[in-house]
Amino acid sequence: MTHRTRPHRTLRRSLQAGCLLIALSACATTAPARRNVDLLIVGGTVYDGESVEPQRLDVAIRGDRIVAVGPALERRYRATRRIDADGQVVAPGFIDAHAHPATYVRADDPGTRRNAPWLYQGVTTLMIGVDGGGSPDVQAEREWFARHGVGTNLAPYVGFGPVRRSVLGEADRAPDAAELEAMRALVDKAMCEGAFGFSTGLFYAPQSFSRTAEVVALAREAGRHGGIYDTHQRDESSYSLGLLDSTREAIEIGRRAGLPVHIAHIKALGVDVHGEAAELVSIVESARAEGIRVTADQYPWLASGTNLKSALLPRWALDGGRPAMLARLRDPALRARIVAEMADNLRRRGGAGSLLLTAAGHPWTGQRLDAVARGWGIDPIAAALRIVEGDERPPGVRSAGSVASFNMDEDDIRLLMRQPWVITSSDGSDGHPRQYATFPKKYDTYVRQQKVLTLGEFIHRSTGLSARTLGLEQRGVLRPGHFADVVVFDPDTYAPRADYLRPREPSRGVVHLLVNGQPAIADGELGDVLAGRLLAHTSTAGGCR
Repeated sequence: MTHRTRPHRTLRRSLQAGCLLIALSACATTAPARRNVDLLIVGGTVYDGESVEPQRLDVAIRGDRIVAVGPALERRYRATRRIDADGQVVAPGFIDAHAHPATYVRADDPGTRRNAPWLYQGVTTLMIGVDGGGSPDVQAEREWFARHGVGTNLAPYVGFGPVRRSVLGEADRAPDAAELEAMRALVDKAMCEGAFGFSTGLFYAPQSFSRTAEVVALAREAGRHGGIYDTHQRDESSYSLGLLDSTREAIEIGRRAGLPVHIAHIKALGVDVHGEAAELVSIVESARAEGIRVTADQYPWLASGTNLKSALLPRWALDGGRPAMLARLRDPALRARIVAEMADNLRRRGGAGSLLLTAAGHPWTGQRLDAVARGWGIDPIAAALRIVEGDERPPGVRSAGSVASFNMDEDDIRLLMRQPWVITSSDGSDGHPRQYATFPKKYDTYVRQQKVLTLGEFIHRSTGLSARTLGLEQRGVLRPGHFADVVVFDPDTYAPRADYLRPREPSRGVVHLLVNGQPAIADGELGDVLAGRLLAHTSTAGGCR
């Protein structure tokens, strides 16, 4: 029996082996071909924006989206274009949490609208309408940018300044019920049109004339739609409430309005509050422990940026706008009172030598206020008033009295930077080097030199954490399905070139930069595409008015 069955077993095994070979051959011939993509970035050191640890990965992109992130993607994808990123860092495009790019993004010239100062830093998205300046007509903004094009993504806030001004003008008074309702309706409309939240600049007139309850009522409208409360708080120094009580007010607004609080350009400004950063952190941590979502952004510079009017004149002198201010300055008694209060404001700023005049195209450009005063043979307060009184520029146009104000302490900056709820911003404005160099400055000074942050922490706080904090969906992380905003930079050469005397020098070290999948920078050269978009926040409210 054994002899009879052995040939059958041998035949069966041969047939099975043959079938296996045929099956394997069929599998080989039907293996899926490599999929086509537009771009492969291969061999780079990838920081995905979420993890702070690097990985050796490739990134595949088709159209405006990331298709895959993983090892050896060339086995799976065939690309029209290939970037060899060996020795370079690959990360999500940086997100600037607080910026003033109007000179560039609203220019008539398409080349200017590329927004090159930010592109050269590796920035692909900017939050705009900050300090309470955002237009309530977000839809009109969207249509303008769609028509004209822009080089970076922009994410708008609705601003307290235009909202209040449209109803109350420049007046120092509280709104009545009908006026408050009109302002609430404007915030609601803007949120329905895609604003990311309600922004205030309570340090600046006429916003500074508001009381807390008024701000709460308007912030509540943004909260209803899932937005955030972004604030240049009422006092970063000792002008009115003081830094710590002003921070408590910002948190109270979020508590009562029921929405996250985001403190813009967090700092301890001026000699009266240097060293208060530790207590500031404690106040925020207590609120977070209570369940209130409080976050902040910060720029890595010792000098803030503002203008002489806002830095030195008392708020009551600005009631009613510029005509009323000039009338008060012509009244000898009121002028004397204004000068006395300006002297104390100048003291808290650190004196006339701490104010560098930065507005371009003036005889005083690039000089300190004390030097300008000496040249004119007058005292610094008189020199400041001469500039303020002669500044005929309309609201929204950069003031002839723009200054870089050297008023911060390095220890405070480092302590605030280490907090896990602090993200990166430039507050970039004309004449200050932070417009051209904030992100490389933070990397060069606080990652490479001082080692306050690791490279992974710097990237996370400029990308993934920023997107989550600000409500930017499908951005800030290298992940399949997310928008292809990607920076490739050389960690050895990425550095600032701008400084306080040469504030408009482009940064270096960005080798490639993609905005919505299109090359804004290729091989270190700025392209001419306008691939940016005005982004829209999705309202979570049940309906709009």
